[in-house]
Amino acid sequence: MTACIDEACAAGARLSKACRVVEISPRTLQRWREEGAVKADGRLHAGQQREPANKLSEEERGQILTVANEPEFASTPPCQIVPILADRGCYIASESSFYRVLREADQLAHRGKAKAPERRRPTPLQADAANQVWSWDITYLATTIKGQFFYLYLFIDIYSRKIVGWEVFANESAEHAATVFRKAYLCEGVSPDSLVLHSDNGSPMKGATMLATLQQLGVMPSFSRPSVSNDNPYSEAMFKTLKYHPGFPDKPFDSLDEARQWVSGFQRWYNEIHRHSALKFVTPGQRHRGEDIAILEQRKAVYEAARTRCPERWSGPSRNWDHERVVFLNPNNSTEKEVVLKEKAA
Repeated sequence: MTACIDEACAAGARLSKACRVVEISPRTLQRWREEGAVKADGRLHAGQQREPANKLSEEERGQILTVANEPEFASTPPCQIVPILADRGCYIASESSFYRVLREADQLAHRGKAKAPERRRPTPLQADAANQVWSWDITYLATTIKGQFFYLYLFIDIYSRKIVGWEVFANESAEHAATVFRKAYLCEGVSPDSLVLHSDNGSPMKGATMLATLQQLGVMPSFSRPSVSNDNPYSEAMFKTLKYHPGFPDKPFDSLDEARQWVSGFQRWYNEIHRHSALKFVTPGQRHRGEDIAILEQRKAVYEAARTRCPERWSGPSRNWDHERVVFLNPNNSTEKEVVLKEKAA
């Protein structure tokens, strides 16, 4: 054993890891070595697999499984089985032993009739024009008072990524959310029964006032799974863009007016100046108004003309300036494949 450890260390292995392989500690190896001579292995029962003296027998393990699977106890956890047996003057094993044996037999599942709650993915959504699917969320804006925040309510169109509505308030409430949404809905001129609004599961999103407003305006609500931020990716990405913007204040906001003034400037920059990478570098405002189609066609013509003038500089296809017709929210594989097949057929 020590020769193998020495050989491993000479080849570059660490002593602690070499000792771990043979299940001894470096200190044990040090005690074995005295003046270059190796003592015999003096560990108690060395090389023998030791079993605990109180180990359950196979008969006892079988009895535990038999009792736990009886119709009387089929839906009862061990923490109740053991006291019931004790009341009858019967002791087989402890609760921990029951749990251990059931776990090893792969029977430690939910033993009641009710099933564990399932968190299914939200229904896949897609938009091929503006004002079909909106996403919204609330983010914190730090204030000069420690522990207090302003709350930015932000609604975006997932097709164009345009900020269609926003407001900053001093607290969270479904009433504020309904007010901001109604204002955005009217400003955009959305038709009834044509819009889906996606959000997470926060109380302002599921408040009675907000849900009543959506029902009144003919808007279909959509919600993420609990504690799953990936189900609302457009709003999460928007907040990262907002807070990592070079002009985002280094110091907290002093007042609501100051926060609203900054967000107003950010909205103008984001909608009309910022060229979005996911939109082939057109602005969200251009995409929302449908101007991106002509812009991308012009870029394609510029690239084709440049390739015609100097074909030797092009080793492959030109840059892809094709218009992205469909945008997905929480798609699955079948949804994306279906759209691809429809486009090929067209």
